[in-house]
Amino acid sequence: MISIDDDLRRAPSRIAEASGIGLGAWLLPVDARAAFDAAESLPWHAFGLLLVGALLALGVLLGLLAWQQRQRRDAAALRDERARVRRLLGLIEGPLWRTDAQHRLTALRATALPADHALHAGRDSQAFWQLFDATSMPGLRQALESEADFQAIEVGLAAPGGGPLQRWRLKACVCLDASGRFAGHEGSATLLTPPRPLPAAADEDAASFGTLVSHDLRAPIRVVEGFTKIVKEDYGRLLDRVGNDHLDRVLGAAARMNGMIDALLALSRLGALPLARQTVDLSQLASYVIDDLQRQAPERRVDVRIAPGLLVTGDPTLLRVVLENLLGNAWKYSAHRHVARIELGRVIEGEHSAFCVADNGAGFDMRFIDRLFGVFQRLHSSSDFAGTGVGLASVRRIVQRHGGEIWAEAEVDRGARFYFTLST
Repeated sequence: MISIDDDLRRAPSRIAEASGIGLGAWLLPVDARAAFDAAESLPWHAFGLLLVGALLALGVLLGLLAWQQRQRRDAAALRDERARVRRLLGLIEGPLWRTDAQHRLTALRATALPADHALHAGRDSQAFWQLFDATSMPGLRQALESEADFQAIEVGLAAPGGGPLQRWRLKACVCLDASGRFAGHEGSATLLTPPRPLPAAADEDAASFGTLVSHDLRAPIRVVEGFTKIVKEDYGRLLDRVGNDHLDRVLGAAARMNGMIDALLALSRLGALPLARQTVDLSQLASYVIDDLQRQAPERRVDVRIAPGLLVTGDPTLLRVVLENLLGNAWKYSAHRHVARIELGRVIEGEHSAFCVADNGAGFDMRFIDRLFGVFQRLHSSSDFAGTGVGLASVRRIVQRHGGEIWAEAEVDRGARFYFTLST
């Protein structure tokens, strides 16, 4: 019986015999013939190893081809995704920016901004917050140094050519490096549209309303008040205690009506007066307001906390009216507390960077929040807390004239918090 080893060793000679006139020798290359000659001295399993190696090489080749095909598909998908992102970015009108871990502006996409714009000039040179006005620096710096996402920080930026201050809203998300450490922020900037001035017709309506209130409504009140005083002075001794009490009630109602007219006049003038914009220190204004309140009630124990450096841009006279009403309400509605607490500070509430006036006073029922800022709308009895019901309406009018918003949160007998923003 012939073994497999013998067959393998005789394979070259059989090929030569089958070739007739030496065709096998002519077909086989020299290297192949040498390999067959060498194969006569090799065991049969060496050919098995060669076959396995060839199959492995074929598998590697097929794997490389499949990997290359996947790479091409992934590269095409990446190109499509980048093109889609570029198209989406092209729809964003405002600038896109990036800061590094030291909060310096390192990248800016702002093709619509002129070359001399402050954002272009500040790249790589200073902290991002230093590009904006002094009133915006504290809030933006706090947001950046928190190393967290933020949604709506309103800042002021000098316009090119020395124009009026521009208001921008910044949004950003955190960037991380390969090791997961903080690497800066990426965000967008949106130019806020300044509030439109009232048309001339609205100014005329406000002026005519002021004339109506100051003359036509005051006249009958003066008549009622004057004749009531005459009756009390000339005939008061003829009346009993109940009659004199009725006269006092009429005089008190006339005085309250005069106060309401004064409040209405003040409210109507808020929309007509031009804003005298300048840098205003709300912390200092609040200190003045608290000093006045303490002089009126020196016996009160009130823990007042005013955050320093609350700088804004606005009309100082009107902003004082805002603080007088908000702090005055906090002072008034916390009067029944053994130790009242009043705070003024800056907070980030949802999507807003806002100022907050908080107290631990009477609070109010949030079911009636829609009445809070209405004219002559009161959530507490006048016998418990005096007032005209116009103060918060005036506050809302002033805040809106500054391009901001105001809202409130409260719990009955657990205090209230009033938040407001100022955008111009």
